[in-house]
Amino acid sequence: MKEAFRRIYGAYPEGVWAAPGRVNLIGEHTDYNDGFALPIAIPQHTLVAARRRQDGRLRLHSAQGDGPVIDLRAADLTPGAVTTWGAYPAGVVWALREAGHRLGGADLHIDSTVPAGAGLSSSAALECAVAFAYNDLYELNLGAPALALICQRAENGFAGVPCGAMDQLASACCTAGAALHLDIRAGAHEQVPFAPESQGMSLLVVDTRVKHDLGDGAYAALRTGCERAARLLGLEALRDLTPADLFRAVRALPAHLVPLVRHVVRENARVTDAVSHLRAGHLAALGPILTDGHASLRDDFRISCAESDLAVDAALAHGALGARMTGGGFGGSVIVLAEEDRVEAIAAAVTTAFRAAGYQAPHLFPVSPAAGARRIA
Repeated sequence: MKEAFRRIYGAYPEGVWAAPGRVNLIGEHTDYNDGFALPIAIPQHTLVAARRRQDGRLRLHSAQGDGPVIDLRAADLTPGAVTTWGAYPAGVVWALREAGHRLGGADLHIDSTVPAGAGLSSSAALECAVAFAYNDLYELNLGAPALALICQRAENGFAGVPCGAMDQLASACCTAGAALHLDIRAGAHEQVPFAPESQGMSLLVVDTRVKHDLGDGAYAALRTGCERAARLLGLEALRDLTPADLFRAVRALPAHLVPLVRHVVRENARVTDAVSHLRAGHLAALGPILTDGHASLRDDFRISCAESDLAVDAALAHGALGARMTGGGFGGSVIVLAEEDRVEAIAAAVTTAFRAAGYQAPHLFPVSPAAGARRIA
């Protein structure tokens, strides 16, 4: 990274920062409903080599692109002004300035191993790596949760994606060997031990290669529907509706909002159950929770796709303990919890099923809980 930075900008960077992608074990589309989620950080990460500039210019370069350096002025950043991938790092600088922090420009060189469009939060990894770099370069002294919320503000207000805070909090706050139990409303998080290998298990990611774009309007429509349902029920958010109240509540809603409410209420309960099992050391009990979560996303939220459903079905048919799509939906990745001695057979079965269906070959790889964003050099 340092040598690449020197070739691009003519001098060495002041440092290199890393932020991971994430896998959400359970708790999908609950964050913008003030609910619960249970993500882990994954070893795949985004790196940012950075150096301050005194002239206020923000220069961006990505190893994944073949374009020139993007040259902007930090003081001129406004939502909509950057429409390429550069909107994510530029948005972080904009959000920091909007929050009242005095800072200038920088040269940034970016490289990443987080697959883009795979539902593994490549955008949050990019945002968090940039935020942590700026935090150190300009001595802002912000903690990881505060930086995560800056990154969420960047994605909402600058990049135009109405996401909740789960992705950014996972990238910023996760620790190795644990899942992050998030309570979005309370702004609280807790590290819950999660080490599949210690119980002879593995967590396998199946990247279906179906690219998703959360900025295309479908994600926003789901959020709007959930917020409308909460208003009709007289609630601050769907977080306030319990499973015991669900039957009564749905009778007061338009039919098209009922599945959205059903998913959110039951998904929050699934997170609570999953955390209880992990605390008790009953990791295998997470399997049926994952599978139930997939059925809910497929049937109630309707954000799965044929490739994701096939990956789940093939994995379960060949001995997986549980499987589900992860991320915002409309493509992306599936996670599979399995005993280690079944992983090879499951991976082969999923690959064979994709080939038989005429789909592009999936990319499969195991993951384990990794560290959150940090300076590495």
